[in-house]
Amino acid sequence: MGADALRQAVETMRAVRDRCVWTQGIDHRALVPYLLEESHELIDAIESGDAADMREELGDLLWQVLFHAEIASRATDAPFDVDDVAAGLVEKMVRRHPHVFAGETAETPERVLELWNAAKAAEKRQRASVLDGVARSMPSLALAQKLLGKAGQVGVGADIALAVHDAAEVGAVPESEEELGDLLLTLTAAARANGWDAERALRERLRALEAEIRVAEG
Repeated sequence: MGADALRQAVETMRAVRDRCVWTQGIDHRALVPYLLEESHELIDAIESGDAADMREELGDLLWQVLFHAEIASRATDAPFDVDDVAAGLVEKMVRRHPHVFAGETAETPERVLELWNAAKAAEKRQRASVLDGVARSMPSLALAQKLLGKAGQVGVGADIALAVHDAAEVGAVPESEEELGDLLLTLTAAARANGWDAERALRERLRALEAEIRVAEG
């Protein structure tokens, strides 16, 4: 039933695109807010542990994938459809799991990550910077974690690491995710009390970190 149901979902999307005037007026950019909303609703379902909600929200997110693929299938410039998307995904996952498909050995998660990163680097040889491919539209905290990892790859961020070390020395670093949440909320409350924009403050600092990374690559 699984494969048939997926194909039926593809055909349902195609019929909706053909016959629904609202759907016909939507393009990739117009879909972005819906993609974000459905992604966040899935995250909520996962974090609540509600299997029925998660199943429904996964379906809604799948609909977004099908929607974008259907729009792309009718493009005059470089069209592709959901089968092309699936084929590309399979090829990439096979390449990035040589310990599953190509005789490599990986007994630890760390070794799996090594193989994954090596395969990814081989695919992205045309990239000139470790920042290439980083989505700037990510939420600022997720973006901060991503950029700190990229900074470490080029030897940037020693001042940040030192600040963390010094804070730990005086017991000012959280020891759990719960404590981290409390601290982040406290900092956000401090920003609000002072009339500061916490999101803007972090994004501006991240822009400075990006500039440091580009100088180091340079």
